[in-house]
Amino acid sequence: MHRTALSGSQFRAGNFWKTLPLALLVCVTFVQPGLAQEQEKLWRTLTVSGRGVETIPTTLSQVNLGVEVQAKTAQEAQQEAARRSSAVVALLKSRNVEKLQTTGIRLNPVYSYTNNVQRITGYAANNTVSFRIATDKAGTLLDEAVKAGATQINGISFVASDEAIASAQKQALRQATQDARLQADAVFDVLGLQSKEVVSIQVNSASAPPPPMLYRAEASKLATQDAATPIVGGEQQVEASVTLQISY
Repeated sequence: MHRTALSGSQFRAGNFWKTLPLALLVCVTFVQPGLAQEQEKLWRTLTVSGRGVETIPTTLSQVNLGVEVQAKTAQEAQQEAARRSSAVVALLKSRNVEKLQTTGIRLNPVYSYTNNVQRITGYAANNTVSFRIATDKAGTLLDEAVKAGATQINGISFVASDEAIASAQKQALRQATQDARLQADAVFDVLGLQSKEVVSIQVNSASAPPPPMLYRAEASKLATQDAATPIVGGEQQVEASVTLQISY
C-alpha cells in the first residue's frame, strides 16, 4: 500500500488538502429524521377554507329614542329636556329594559336669518337614550315613552339574545370546519392522494354582523295612534370561516 509522506513545511504552507487523494474528499451531510418529516409536511400541503352560516330568530329590539325641546333660553331648554328625559328613563327602568344608557346630550342655538343678518332666536336641547327590550313588548313601550315625553324615535334594530348568538357561533364554526374538510377530501379523491394530518388551523371569523336600523318614526305621529305600534322582528345570521392546512 502506498503512503504519502508530508513534511512539516507542507502542513504550514496549507498544502495538506491538495495532497489528499481525490477519493477522500467527500462531504457528508446528516439531516435529522424529524426535521426532514417536518419539511415534507410543509412542501406537500393543501390549504382549504370553509364557511358556516347559522340563522337564528331575533327576539330583542334595540331602540334609540330621544327628547328634543326648544325654548327662548338655553337654561329653559335644558331644564325642560332634563325633566322629560327623567320621566322617560323612569318609565324604561320600571319596564326592566336591558342595556339602558345615555347615547347623547346636545344643546345648540337656533338661528334665524333676516336681510342676511343672523340672529339667535332660541335654543334646542336634545337628550337620547338606547335600550333593549323583548320585541313583542316594544310597540307598547314606545307608545308609553311618547306619552311620558319622548319626541324622537331614531331607530330600531332587531337582534338575538347574547346566549343565542354564542350558541350559533359554535354551530357556525362546526359547519365551517366540516365544509373545509369536505372540500379537502374531494380534492384528494380526484387526485388519488391520501391525506395525512391537519398541520395548521386558522379561525378567520365567527361573528354576527350588526343589524341595520329598520324602523324610524316621528313621535308625534305615534302619539295620535289609538292602537299599539306594531313591531315585528326577523332573523339574524351568524357567520364563521375556518382555514385548514392538510398534509398529504
